[in-house]
Amino acid sequence: MKDLFEKIKTEFETFNTESELHIEKGNKAAGTRARKSSLELEKLLKEFRKVSVEESKK
Repeated sequence: MKDLFEKIKTEFETFNTESELHIEKGNKAAGTRARKSSLELEKLLKEFRKVSVEESKK
């Protein structure tokens, strides 16, 4: 669970950085990277939810 949380935190930092570059500087490539990162975050958050529910059942 801790490892998964660290992955989410790292991916969110990537998303945040790329989104800022896209929004503030109009960097189109950064927008593409931010969208890719958002998809990865979605997968990680679903996995977090699954693990969290399993942990609460114990």
